[in-house]
Amino acid sequence: MNCSCFGASTQRQKRGVDLVHQAGCSTAKTKNISYSELRRATNNFHQSSKIGRGGFGNVYKGTLKNGIEVAVKTLSAESRQGLREFLTELETISDIRHPNLVELIGYCLDENNRILVYEYLENRSLDRALFGSSTSNVKLEWDTRAAICLGIGTGLAFLHEELVPHIVHRDIKASNILLDKDYKPKIGDFGLAKLFPDNITHITTQIKGTTGYLAPEYVMGRQLTSKADVYSFGVLILETVSGRSSGSGTWQGQKLLLELAWQFYEEGKLLELVDPEMGDFPEKEVLKYIKVALFCTQEQANRRPMMSQVLDMLTRNIKLNEKELTPPGFFQDSGGFSSTQLKPKSSESSTSHQMSSVPLPITQVTPR
Repeated sequence: MNCSCFGASTQRQKRGVDLVHQAGCSTAKTKNISYSELRRATNNFHQSSKIGRGGFGNVYKGTLKNGIEVAVKTLSAESRQGLREFLTELETISDIRHPNLVELIGYCLDENNRILVYEYLENRSLDRALFGSSTSNVKLEWDTRAAICLGIGTGLAFLHEELVPHIVHRDIKASNILLDKDYKPKIGDFGLAKLFPDNITHITTQIKGTTGYLAPEYVMGRQLTSKADVYSFGVLILETVSGRSSGSGTWQGQKLLLELAWQFYEEGKLLELVDPEMGDFPEKEVLKYIKVALFCTQEQANRRPMMSQVLDMLTRNIKLNEKELTPPGFFQDSGGFSSTQLKPKSSESSTSHQMSSVPLPITQVTPR
């Protein structure tokens, strides 16, 4: 009887592998892990092993039989998009290795069980570190926050400009940035990612992502380029510097984080945006990070820099060409931010200039 059960499980596992291969996913470096092993690793997916919840299921901490600690991401069987998201994430990241990308260790596709197995990162996610409760968040000094921003930027530059085909993540946000024991950042959750061959400048696609991080041209015209990730990264810098969520204040009629940052910029009071919990910090460097975030969140996509240029802005001793800085693009209605009635703040068309994947000179940096 045991042999029969084992055989059935093996057949289901084989069918799962066949389905992955039929979908065209390359899994040469990714191990197919049995459902029974993942049950043992997570104590049968016990609540005490649960460490998070994503848009398509729960995440559990587990230990494989070889002793490796892992994060086990289960995709909900009820989700209509579950299988597609699963295969997208598997195809996108299975054979990619980079210090600032979460490593995919294995997968399981067994009947309705769709599971991705990632390396386990001790300090969980950036949103937990920045916005968590007083018992879960930590005091991040400026050097740590700056290193987190640079690590995320390095990972995005790799995806956008070094990989072939290029990858647009499409859901860069604090909860998708994971932190290891030394708070080194790694980009995770590639379920919404899109591949961009060299001859493709943009993709018209269904809007997906997270409110507060979505670029105007993507929301209004469904036109996706790497500049959508650049926009999200700019918002992420502001969150990291300020310790505030991009959606904070939306329930009380307060200004959005991006709107507040631009107001402080115009008033010459950018340092008021800095997280008071951060302690001492180098004012000049912090101001540069905030201004770079404003370049990244320009309303028109072709006014935003590429990620390699963003890294230059952040790391080189150069002066930003602020004369070309224009108000960022964000959305609001009479009651604040709304995810169902999106209206561009500016009266200018949000779809007339965003097709170029090469930034105009206004986002170039000027040598000191």
